[in-house]
Amino acid sequence: MKRRTFILSAVAGAAAAIAIPQQAGASAFGRAAASVVPMLPGRGPYSHVSSLEQLQAAIDAADPESSGTIIVANGTYAVPEGGAIDLAGVGGRWNKPLTIMAESIGGVTLTGARSFAFDGTHDVVISGFVFTQSTTLEIPASCRAITLSRNEFVLADIEGMHCVMVRADDTVVEYNHFHGKSTLGIFLGIEGANSTEMAENVHIHHNYFSDHTFPGDNGGEPIRLGVSPRALSSAYAVIEYNLFERTNGDPEAISVKSSDNVIRYNTIRDSGGGIVLRHGNRTRVEANHIIRGERGIRIYGNDHVIVNNYIGETADTAIVLGAGTVKDHYEGEPANSRNKNDAAERVRVALNTIVGNAGGVSGETHRPIAPADCVIVDNIFQGDTGVLAKVPVSSGFTWAGNILWGAASDGDLPTEGFTRVDPLLTRDAADVLRIGAGSPAIDAATQDHSAVVRDDIEGRRRTGIADVGAHEFGASRAQREPLTTADVGPLAP
Repeated sequence: MKRRTFILSAVAGAAAAIAIPQQAGASAFGRAAASVVPMLPGRGPYSHVSSLEQLQAAIDAADPESSGTIIVANGTYAVPEGGAIDLAGVGGRWNKPLTIMAESIGGVTLTGARSFAFDGTHDVVISGFVFTQSTTLEIPASCRAITLSRNEFVLADIEGMHCVMVRADDTVVEYNHFHGKSTLGIFLGIEGANSTEMAENVHIHHNYFSDHTFPGDNGGEPIRLGVSPRALSSAYAVIEYNLFERTNGDPEAISVKSSDNVIRYNTIRDSGGGIVLRHGNRTRVEANHIIRGERGIRIYGNDHVIVNNYIGETADTAIVLGAGTVKDHYEGEPANSRNKNDAAERVRVALNTIVGNAGGVSGETHRPIAPADCVIVDNIFQGDTGVLAKVPVSSGFTWAGNILWGAASDGDLPTEGFTRVDPLLTRDAADVLRIGAGSPAIDAATQDHSAVVRDDIEGRRRTGIADVGAHEFGASRAQREPLTTADVGPLAP
């Protein structure tokens, strides 16, 4: 039976603990790096290999009880056609993974059609490699607890080819750089076994997704979490602390097509895609920064929570509550129904700052089933163009405590749902507009949000009556800020 709670994999910690920085000098990731550090004790036996034959022999000889680390000497290795590095049945222990790592981060490049072949593999860490292969790196459902850590994925730019596809429970994808694609295909996909299941407890964090230039309008997502037949399957995935820049392959930078996930602390900057809950229910979107891109957050399905997000200066409406062709998806529905839009219902949109976008919040009208029973409370909507709140067709909405400001028109929300007053936003060093001293947003929330959020977008504790919008005003130090390239990718601390 699959576990139904998210477990932070011990493998992730092990990978971070033993990652060896790159040698000083030129870096495959564009930054200088520290010298190679000494081997760490207590991780089992170490093997040093300098050929693919030696690597395969070391893998075959690995003892699952003692696990250990295999270090591949720096260089370029041509993986022969039909001769992928075989990890079938290979594995360590949950607290002692088998680690296969480059001598220095980015120091080993694998060329050829394939690199590692997974099947029944478990508790294995792959770290520090540059992948250039011409086929998708697949982690099938037969595997468990695989960690991809501090790698560079710049695969052959082949039309329709995905870079990495994960179908295994407890997979960790951390501190990698996905980049350099101009054709149809996604950087990272999460699916599962069969046609309807989802891999559970996948953790995607501190990755850098950049430079996807596919000009089409669909099929180039940086992250796709599920597909429509898997919409009702609970993935319990956590996607956090990832940076997206110039990811223009799809309107959806993070595309969610499964249920029960957490999307938090990510930064999307200068990109064509936003965060889209396309299929599924009960996903939490919290404390993300979307800055100067094309799109914000678009929502379909039921019982989502959208809190503490900052959406600034995008070319489209910041938050879209989707209308539906179907009211709810259900188990056993026909395939031609499952891929239709499910109207947004019982969605909570609270404590967000929406500023300088083409529009604030809107409800779709071009499908027959309107969004219903949504709660839009204690947000800041500020802008000089478009409409700040436009939900012309809806039922059972709750509007309260929102602050509206700017030359943009108010829209159609009820007068008791907002106050038109200048929130006194000032731009900070991170290019974010936040409330300043004397702002009417301070201590002005109309609802008790303590059961939903404990802190603000930057990790400051919300005490007493919350401030309206994504930020709490005060002198306490920020625990989180918009991410930069120094925070993510293979060489991040």
